[in-house]
Amino acid sequence: MTDNAVLTGFTVAVTAERRRDEMTALLQRRGARVVTASTITIIPLSDDDALHAATAACIGLAPDLVIATTGFGFRGWLEAAEGWGLGEKLREALGRARIIARGPKPCGAVRAAGLTEEWAAKTEGSEEVLDRLLAEGVAGLRIVVQEHGEPQADFVAALRTAGAAVVEVPVYRWQAPDDTAPVRRLVEHVAAGQIDAVTFTSAPAVKSFLELAGDDLGAVLARFRAGTLAACVGPVTAAPLLQRDVPVVMPERFRLGALIKTVADELPRRTVKLRVAGGTLEVRGHAVLIDGEPRALAPAAMAILCSLAARPGAVVSKDQLIASLPRGNDGHAVDVAVARLRTALGSGRIVETVIKRGYRLRLDDAA
Repeated sequence: MTDNAVLTGFTVAVTAERRRDEMTALLQRRGARVVTASTITIIPLSDDDALHAATAACIGLAPDLVIATTGFGFRGWLEAAEGWGLGEKLREALGRARIIARGPKPCGAVRAAGLTEEWAAKTEGSEEVLDRLLAEGVAGLRIVVQEHGEPQADFVAALRTAGAAVVEVPVYRWQAPDDTAPVRRLVEHVAAGQIDAVTFTSAPAVKSFLELAGDDLGAVLARFRAGTLAACVGPVTAAPLLQRDVPVVMPERFRLGALIKTVADELPRRTVKLRVAGGTLEVRGHAVLIDGEPRALAPAAMAILCSLAARPGAVVSKDQLIASLPRGNDGHAVDVAVARLRTALGSGRIVETVIKRGYRLRLDDAA
Protein backbone atom coordinates (compact mmCIF):
# COMPACT_ATOMS: atom_id res chain seq x y z
CA MET A 1 0.00 0.00 0.00
CA THR A 2 1.30 3.44 -0.88
CA ASP A 3 1.96 6.09 1.77
CA ASN A 4 -1.00 8.12 0.55
CA ALA A 5 -3.36 5.22 1.31
CA VAL A 6 -1.86 3.91 4.55
CA LEU A 7 -4.91 5.06 6.57
CA THR A 8 -7.53 3.81 4.13
CA GLY A 9 -10.39 2.24 6.07
CA PHE A 10 -9.72 4.14 9.30
CA THR A 11 -11.76 6.95 10.84
CA VAL A 12 -9.71 9.56 12.69
CA ALA A 13 -11.09 12.43 14.77
CA VAL A 14 -9.48 15.87 14.91
CA THR A 15 -10.29 17.88 18.06
CA ALA A 16 -8.08 20.90 17.37
CA GLU A 17 -9.44 24.32 16.47
CA ARG A 18 -6.24 25.95 15.26
CA ARG A 19 -4.67 24.10 12.31
CA ARG A 20 -7.72 21.85 12.06
CA ASP A 21 -7.84 22.15 8.28
CA GLU A 22 -4.14 21.34 7.99
CA MET A 23 -4.49 18.22 10.14
CA THR A 24 -7.56 17.12 8.20
CA ALA A 25 -5.73 17.49 4.88
CA LEU A 26 -2.72 15.52 6.14
CA LEU A 27 -4.93 12.66 7.30
CA GLN A 28 -7.09 12.61 4.19
CA ARG A 29 -3.97 12.59 2.04
CA ARG A 30 -3.14 9.28 3.74
CA GLY A 31 -6.57 7.86 3.02
CA ALA A 32 -8.33 8.40 6.36
CA ARG A 33 -11.95 9.31 6.83
CA VAL A 34 -11.81 12.39 9.09
CA VAL A 35 -14.31 13.60 11.66
CA THR A 36 -13.74 17.10 13.09
CA ALA A 37 -15.08 18.42 16.38
CA SER A 38 -13.21 21.29 18.02
CA THR A 39 -13.42 20.73 21.77
CA ILE A 40 -12.26 24.24 22.71
CA THR A 41 -12.25 27.68 21.20
CA ILE A 42 -9.37 30.11 21.74
CA ILE A 43 -10.27 33.67 22.68
CA PRO A 44 -7.44 36.22 22.19
CA LEU A 45 -7.42 38.94 24.84
CA SER A 46 -6.09 41.81 22.74
CA ASP A 47 -8.80 44.10 24.10
CA ASP A 48 -8.86 42.64 27.60
CA ASP A 49 -8.19 44.89 30.60
CA ALA A 50 -6.29 42.11 32.38
CA LEU A 51 -3.79 41.73 29.54
CA HIS A 52 -3.33 45.50 29.26
CA ALA A 53 -2.70 45.76 33.01
CA ALA A 54 -0.27 42.82 32.97
CA THR A 55 1.63 44.36 30.04
CA ALA A 56 1.97 47.68 31.85
CA ALA A 57 3.08 45.83 35.00
CA CYS A 58 5.69 43.91 33.01
CA ILE A 59 7.12 47.13 31.57
CA GLY A 60 7.17 48.79 34.98
CA LEU A 61 8.57 45.73 36.74
CA ALA A 62 11.74 45.55 34.60
CA PRO A 63 11.71 41.75 34.92
CA ASP A 64 14.81 39.67 35.50
CA LEU A 65 13.26 36.62 33.86
CA VAL A 66 10.48 36.04 31.31
CA ILE A 67 8.94 32.63 30.67
CA ALA A 68 7.40 32.22 27.20
CA THR A 69 5.07 29.21 27.19
CA THR A 70 3.50 29.23 23.68
CA GLY A 71 4.43 30.75 20.36
CA PHE A 72 0.81 31.66 19.62
CA GLY A 73 0.44 33.44 22.96
CA PHE A 74 3.79 35.23 22.82
CA ARG A 75 3.07 36.61 19.35
CA GLY A 76 -0.43 37.64 20.42
CA TRP A 77 0.98 39.48 23.42
CA LEU A 78 3.37 41.53 21.30
CA GLU A 79 0.65 42.26 18.73
CA ALA A 80 -1.70 43.48 21.46
CA ALA A 81 1.05 45.67 22.90
CA GLU A 82 1.63 47.18 19.47
CA GLY A 83 -2.06 48.01 19.26
CA TRP A 84 -1.86 49.90 22.55
CA GLY A 85 1.30 51.75 21.53
CA LEU A 86 3.34 49.75 24.05
CA GLY A 87 5.15 47.46 21.63
CA GLU A 88 8.53 49.19 21.75
CA LYS A 89 8.54 49.54 25.53
CA LEU A 90 7.56 45.89 25.97
CA ARG A 91 10.33 44.70 23.64
CA GLU A 92 12.84 46.82 25.53
CA ALA A 93 11.74 45.28 28.84
CA LEU A 94 11.87 41.77 27.40
CA GLY A 95 15.23 42.45 25.76
CA ARG A 96 16.82 43.28 29.13
CA ALA A 97 15.48 40.11 30.73
CA ARG A 98 16.59 36.51 30.54
CA ILE A 99 14.03 34.62 28.46
CA ILE A 100 13.22 30.95 29.01
CA ALA A 101 11.01 29.16 26.48
CA ARG A 102 8.84 26.13 27.15
CA GLY A 103 9.89 24.47 23.90
CA PRO A 104 10.76 25.33 20.29
CA LYS A 105 7.47 27.00 19.31
CA PRO A 106 7.83 29.87 21.79
CA CYS A 107 11.52 29.97 20.80
CA GLY A 108 10.46 30.73 17.25
CA ALA A 109 8.15 33.52 18.39
CA VAL A 110 10.86 34.99 20.64
CA ARG A 111 13.37 35.07 17.80
CA ALA A 112 10.81 36.45 15.34
CA ALA A 113 10.43 39.38 17.72
CA GLY A 114 14.17 40.07 17.50
CA LEU A 115 14.81 38.63 20.96
CA THR A 116 16.92 35.69 22.14
CA GLU A 117 16.05 32.93 24.56
CA GLU A 118 18.58 31.75 27.11
CA TRP A 119 17.25 28.21 27.31
CA ALA A 120 14.34 26.04 26.12
CA ALA A 121 12.76 23.01 27.76
CA LYS A 122 13.32 19.84 25.73
CA THR A 123 10.18 18.20 27.10
CA GLU A 124 8.05 21.28 26.38
CA GLY A 125 6.71 20.86 29.90
CA SER A 126 6.32 23.43 32.68
CA GLU A 127 7.69 20.88 35.14
CA GLU A 128 11.10 20.93 33.46
CA VAL A 129 11.14 24.75 33.52
CA LEU A 130 10.15 24.85 37.18
CA ASP A 131 12.72 22.23 38.21
CA ARG A 132 15.50 24.19 36.52
CA LEU A 133 14.48 27.51 38.08
CA LEU A 134 14.12 26.10 41.57
CA ALA A 135 17.49 24.36 41.27
CA GLU A 136 19.10 27.66 40.24
CA GLY A 137 17.23 29.64 42.88
CA VAL A 138 14.72 32.42 42.22
CA ALA A 139 14.66 34.28 45.53
CA GLY A 140 14.45 38.03 44.91
CA LEU A 141 13.91 37.67 41.15
CA ARG A 142 11.17 39.51 39.24
CA ILE A 143 9.58 36.93 36.93
CA VAL A 144 6.97 37.34 34.19
CA VAL A 145 5.01 34.20 33.23
CA GLN A 146 3.05 34.18 29.98
CA GLU A 147 0.02 31.97 30.54
CA HIS A 148 -1.20 29.47 27.96
CA GLY A 149 -4.97 29.44 28.07
CA GLU A 150 -5.53 28.99 31.78
CA PRO A 151 -3.81 30.12 35.00
CA GLN A 152 -0.75 28.10 36.03
CA ALA A 153 -1.57 28.22 39.71
CA ASP A 154 0.80 25.51 40.97
CA PHE A 155 3.69 26.74 38.81
CA VAL A 156 3.33 30.35 39.94
CA ALA A 157 2.76 29.38 43.58
CA ALA A 158 6.00 27.37 43.58
CA LEU A 159 7.95 30.36 42.26
CA ARG A 160 6.42 32.70 44.84
CA THR A 161 7.08 30.25 47.64
CA ALA A 162 10.72 30.17 46.52
CA GLY A 163 10.89 33.96 46.93
CA ALA A 164 10.18 35.33 43.45
CA ALA A 165 7.90 38.25 42.58
CA VAL A 166 5.67 36.99 39.74
CA VAL A 167 3.50 38.79 37.18
CA GLU A 168 1.13 36.56 35.20
CA VAL A 169 0.26 37.55 31.62
CA PRO A 170 -3.11 36.13 30.45
CA VAL A 171 -2.65 36.39 26.67
CA TYR A 172 -5.62 34.25 25.72
CA ARG A 173 -8.12 31.93 27.32
CA TRP A 174 -10.00 28.89 26.17
CA GLN A 175 -13.55 27.78 26.66
CA ALA A 176 -15.91 25.12 25.36
CA PRO A 177 -17.26 25.91 21.88
CA ASP A 178 -20.58 27.73 21.62
CA ASP A 179 -21.97 24.79 19.64
CA THR A 180 -21.12 21.57 21.47
CA ALA A 181 -23.23 19.35 19.19
CA PRO A 182 -20.23 18.19 17.06
CA VAL A 183 -18.32 17.17 20.21
CA ARG A 184 -21.35 15.32 21.58
CA ARG A 185 -21.67 13.44 18.27
CA LEU A 186 -17.98 12.56 18.44
CA VAL A 187 -18.43 11.30 22.01
CA GLU A 188 -21.30 9.07 20.87
CA HIS A 189 -19.27 7.72 17.94
CA VAL A 190 -16.28 6.95 20.18
CA ALA A 191 -18.52 5.23 22.73
CA ALA A 192 -20.07 3.15 19.91
CA GLY A 193 -16.65 2.06 18.64
CA GLN A 194 -16.98 3.93 15.35
CA ILE A 195 -13.77 5.98 15.71
CA ASP A 196 -10.35 4.37 15.31
CA ALA A 197 -8.25 7.26 16.65
CA VAL A 198 -8.77 10.63 18.33
CA THR A 199 -6.03 13.26 18.03
CA PHE A 200 -5.37 15.91 20.68
CA THR A 201 -3.02 18.89 20.43
CA SER A 202 -3.47 20.54 23.84
CA ALA A 203 -4.29 19.59 27.41
CA PRO A 204 -7.27 22.00 27.53
CA ALA A 205 -8.71 20.24 24.47
CA VAL A 206 -8.46 16.90 26.28
CA LYS A 207 -10.03 18.29 29.45
CA SER A 208 -12.90 19.86 27.54
CA PHE A 209 -13.54 16.64 25.61
CA LEU A 210 -13.73 14.63 28.83
CA GLU A 211 -16.01 17.18 30.46
CA LEU A 212 -18.35 17.33 27.46
CA ALA A 213 -18.54 13.52 27.42
CA GLY A 214 -20.89 13.83 30.39
CA ASP A 215 -22.70 10.59 31.20
CA ASP A 216 -20.87 8.83 28.36
CA LEU A 217 -17.45 9.42 29.94
CA GLY A 218 -17.19 5.88 31.29
CA ALA A 219 -17.95 4.37 27.89
CA VAL A 220 -15.47 6.68 26.17
CA LEU A 221 -12.67 5.83 28.60
CA ALA A 222 -13.46 2.14 28.21
CA ARG A 223 -13.13 2.44 24.43
CA PHE A 224 -9.78 4.20 24.75
CA ARG A 225 -8.56 1.44 27.06
CA ALA A 226 -9.88 -1.28 24.75
CA GLY A 227 -8.33 -0.10 21.52
CA THR A 228 -9.49 3.29 20.23
CA LEU A 229 -6.21 5.14 19.75
CA ALA A 230 -5.68 8.29 21.83
CA ALA A 231 -2.93 10.21 20.00
CA CYS A 232 -1.45 13.26 21.75
CA VAL A 233 1.11 15.72 20.44
CA GLY A 234 3.20 15.52 23.64
CA PRO A 235 3.29 14.63 27.35
CA VAL A 236 1.64 17.86 28.54
CA THR A 237 -1.32 17.15 26.27
CA ALA A 238 -1.41 13.48 27.31
CA ALA A 239 -1.40 14.15 31.07
CA PRO A 240 -5.20 14.37 31.61
CA LEU A 241 -5.66 11.02 29.85
CA LEU A 242 -2.76 9.30 31.61
CA GLN A 243 -4.24 10.42 34.93
CA ARG A 244 -7.32 8.36 34.00
CA ASP A 245 -5.27 5.28 33.05
CA VAL A 246 -5.83 5.79 29.33
CA PRO A 247 -2.92 4.54 27.19
CA VAL A 248 -1.71 7.15 24.72
CA VAL A 249 0.72 7.35 21.83
CA MET A 250 2.78 10.42 21.06
CA PRO A 251 5.60 11.30 18.67
CA GLU A 252 9.21 11.69 19.78
CA ARG A 253 9.16 15.21 18.35
CA PHE A 254 6.17 17.13 19.65
CA ARG A 255 4.99 18.44 16.28
CA LEU A 256 1.77 18.25 14.32
CA GLY A 257 3.35 16.48 11.36
CA ALA A 258 5.01 13.96 13.67
CA LEU A 259 1.66 13.35 15.37
CA ILE A 260 0.03 12.51 12.05
CA LYS A 261 2.91 10.14 11.20
CA THR A 262 2.51 8.42 14.57
CA VAL A 263 -1.17 7.79 13.82
CA ALA A 264 -0.28 6.56 10.32
CA ASP A 265 2.31 4.17 11.75
CA GLU A 266 0.29 2.92 14.70
CA LEU A 267 -3.19 2.20 13.32
CA PRO A 268 -2.12 -0.30 10.63
CA ARG A 269 -0.08 -2.17 13.25
CA ARG A 270 -3.26 -2.79 15.24
CA THR A 271 -5.29 -4.42 12.50
CA VAL A 272 -6.26 -8.09 12.23
CA LYS A 273 -4.48 -9.70 9.26
CA LEU A 274 -5.45 -13.21 8.19
CA ARG A 275 -4.78 -15.62 5.35
CA VAL A 276 -8.27 -16.50 4.18
CA ALA A 277 -9.33 -18.57 1.16
CA GLY A 278 -5.94 -18.15 -0.48
CA GLY A 279 -5.70 -14.39 0.01
CA THR A 280 -4.79 -11.82 2.64
CA LEU A 281 -7.62 -10.20 4.55
CA GLU A 282 -7.03 -7.14 6.74
CA VAL A 283 -9.86 -5.77 8.88
CA ARG A 284 -9.87 -2.03 9.47
CA GLY A 285 -12.32 0.38 11.07
CA HIS A 286 -14.92 0.76 8.31
CA ALA A 287 -13.34 -1.23 5.48
CA VAL A 288 -11.49 -4.42 4.71
CA LEU A 289 -8.43 -4.89 2.51
CA ILE A 290 -8.34 -7.95 0.27
CA ASP A 291 -4.77 -8.48 -0.91
CA GLY A 292 -4.17 -4.78 -0.24
CA GLU A 293 -7.26 -3.56 -2.11
CA PRO A 294 -9.86 -1.71 -0.02
CA ARG A 295 -13.49 -2.83 0.00
CA ALA A 296 -15.99 -0.57 1.75
CA LEU A 297 -18.56 -2.41 3.86
CA ALA A 298 -21.97 -1.43 5.22
CA PRO A 299 -22.13 -1.32 9.06
CA ALA A 300 -23.98 -4.64 9.37
CA ALA A 301 -21.58 -6.45 7.03
CA MET A 302 -18.62 -4.92 8.88
CA ALA A 303 -20.03 -6.08 12.20
CA ILE A 304 -20.38 -9.64 10.88
CA LEU A 305 -16.82 -9.65 9.52
CA CYS A 306 -15.38 -8.29 12.78
CA SER A 307 -17.15 -11.02 14.76
CA LEU A 308 -15.82 -13.72 12.44
CA ALA A 309 -12.30 -12.24 12.39
CA ALA A 310 -12.24 -12.12 16.21
CA ARG A 311 -12.51 -15.95 16.15
CA PRO A 312 -10.66 -16.83 12.95
CA GLY A 313 -11.48 -20.28 11.65
CA ALA A 314 -14.01 -20.96 14.42
CA VAL A 315 -17.72 -21.32 13.82
CA VAL A 316 -19.69 -18.31 15.08
CA SER A 317 -23.36 -19.01 15.75
CA LYS A 318 -26.22 -16.95 14.40
CA ASP A 319 -27.14 -15.88 17.93
CA GLN A 320 -23.64 -14.50 18.45
CA LEU A 321 -23.78 -12.72 15.10
CA ILE A 322 -27.22 -11.26 15.88
CA ALA A 323 -25.75 -9.74 19.03
CA SER A 324 -22.98 -8.12 16.98
CA LEU A 325 -25.31 -6.34 14.55
CA PRO A 326 -25.70 -2.59 15.12
CA ARG A 327 -29.46 -2.95 15.61
CA GLY A 328 -29.70 -6.59 16.58
CA ASN A 329 -32.67 -8.15 14.75
CA ASP A 330 -32.86 -11.88 13.90
CA GLY A 331 -31.30 -14.75 12.01
CA HIS A 332 -32.67 -13.52 8.69
CA ALA A 333 -30.85 -10.19 9.20
CA VAL A 334 -27.63 -12.17 9.70
CA ASP A 335 -28.18 -14.13 6.47
CA VAL A 336 -28.81 -10.89 4.56
CA ALA A 337 -25.72 -9.24 6.06
CA VAL A 338 -23.58 -12.28 5.20
CA ALA A 339 -24.87 -12.25 1.61
CA ARG A 340 -23.99 -8.57 1.28
CA LEU A 341 -20.61 -9.20 2.91
CA ARG A 342 -19.78 -11.90 0.36
CA THR A 343 -20.79 -9.58 -2.48
CA ALA A 344 -18.63 -6.75 -1.12
CA LEU A 345 -15.66 -9.09 -0.67
CA GLY A 346 -16.01 -10.24 -4.28
CA SER A 347 -15.97 -13.91 -3.34
CA GLY A 348 -18.31 -16.41 -1.72
CA ARG A 349 -15.39 -18.54 -0.58
CA ILE A 350 -14.14 -16.25 2.20
CA VAL A 351 -17.17 -16.70 4.48
CA GLU A 352 -18.18 -20.34 4.81
CA THR A 353 -21.64 -21.55 5.87
CA VAL A 354 -21.62 -24.35 8.44
CA ILE A 355 -25.04 -25.97 8.21
CA LYS A 356 -27.21 -25.55 11.33
CA ARG A 357 -24.27 -24.06 13.25
CA GLY A 358 -23.39 -20.65 11.80
CA TYR A 359 -20.59 -19.12 9.75
CA ARG A 360 -16.80 -18.99 9.79
CA LEU A 361 -13.92 -17.53 7.83
CA ARG A 362 -12.23 -20.02 5.52
CA LEU A 363 -8.89 -19.61 7.29
CA ASP A 364 -5.58 -20.78 5.79
CA ASP A 365 -2.97 -19.52 8.29
CA ALA A 366 -2.04 -16.25 10.02
CA ALA A 367 -0.46 -13.62 7.72
